[in-house]
Amino acid sequence: QVQLVESGGGLVQTGGSLRLSCGVSGATSSLYRVGWFRQNAGDEREFVATINWSGSPIFYENSVKGRFTIARDKSKNVVSLQMNNLQPEDTATYVCGATDSGLSWYSRGASYNYWGQGTQVTVSS
Repeated sequence: QVQLVESGGGLVQTGGSLRLSCGVSGATSSLYRVGWFRQNAGDEREFVATINWSGSPIFYENSVKGRFTIARDKSKNVVSLQMNNLQPEDTATYVCGATDSGLSWYSRGASYNYWGQGTQVTVSS
């Protein structure tokens, strides 16, 4: 089993920055990939970014490329998401997911078998 705990969400103005963290614990040696998704009520979970547990490769959703950066702190078992130049459309609950399957498709939520509880990000205009 793997446990994921997100932190770092909050309220920020348009153009501002936030840094989200996903603390990973448990059977981390079995992990293949950790990713960030976001979701608003009534909408499907949307892929944001993902990083292989080894540190690469990294993939981003097109709308966040150049603004968001995903990274893994190997010593602390933390996967962070640095979000810059935030826009109102980035408002959502951000959820950290992990998978231990090398056959998983990185942008499909159904490919991830562990999830955190989520952290709210609100960008005011």
